Amino acid sequence: MEADLVQRASIPFRAIPAAGVHGVGLITLPKNLLQLGKGVIASRQILKEFSPDVILFTGGYVAAPMAVAANRIPKLLYVPDIEPAMALNFLARSADRIAITTEDSRDYYPQKSRTVVTGYPTRPDLAEWPGRKAQARQILEVRSDLPVVLVFGGSKGARSINQALLSILNSLLETAEVVHLTGSLDWNQARTYHDALPSRLAARYHPHPYLHEEMGAALAAADLVLSRAGASVLGEYPLFGLPSILVPYPYAWRYQKVNAEYLVKRGAAKLLPDEQLTEKMLPTLLAYLQDSARLQAMQQAISALARPTAAAEIANLALELAESRAVREGNRHG
Repeated sequence: MEADLVQRASIPFRAIPAAGVHGVGLITLPKNLLQLGKGVIASRQILKEFSPDVILFTGGYVAAPMAVAANRIPKLLYVPDIEPAMALNFLARSADRIAITTEDSRDYYPQKSRTVVTGYPTRPDLAEWPGRKAQARQILEVRSDLPVVLVFGGSKGARSINQALLSILNSLLETAEVVHLTGSLDWNQARTYHDALPSRLAARYHPHPYLHEEMGAALAAADLVLSRAGASVLGEYPLFGLPSILVPYPYAWRYQKVNAEYLVKRGAAKLLPDEQLTEKMLPTLLAYLQDSARLQAMQQAISALARPTAAAEIANLALELAESRAVREGNRHG
């Protein structure tokens, strides 16, 4: 997925061999360590060819080989989630600067002087959409005056969210229009549900396997979103002033739960555990959709967390590191 997104932006892409070592079995560990070794060799070749002035890292074990290979090059680490993963803690040891999404992340890093709160960077095209609700709804073919619920679970989809939504779809469509990003796994099933709906309700259900260019329109059109709680909720929902019902992914470490709790504590979101989706999705959605005062309060709370200049702040940190290296190199050779 990353390869496609990077290449779509006309940026050169090179893959690096890598594999995780945390939580893997003894049988798998030697093979994964070998992959990391191959990644270090590949990273050294890339550094030799590209000769960067600074390196920007973010989460994932795939960054570890490059961090090892680039031992003398200035490094900027960006931490998307509030609580860092193990790979990010490893990368932080050698990072010259650490950019974090929220003030709460400072507690995880002893390197206080190197840590800067920037916010979560959002795509430039998303910034064109806040405040354009009518145009966004027209693009998505939302034609009624009913509230709009956006439901999605990530690029591949979230099966538990999809199945819970489809089970209550007829009832929800009596109250709201639904924009549903199913991911690739459940797209055919959602399309079948759409085709089987009565025409009056089918006009209110807008399933899509995935949106990229139109994602800004989907966020702008919505009055309420139900989704997982990946790091993007810390940047995109504040940008759009979008209240949310967050369903943290239950089969991984607690990063998404920590993200969700951060917004809940600030009155900007509601946390709905994955195991309660079937029972509580419909009453929770209806309770919020029918309480305009509560939705408005959540809109104000989430909007107060917006950091629309986050991408520029991270870029400026990278430029500062590159310039400081140039000065050091100049002094050395001067």
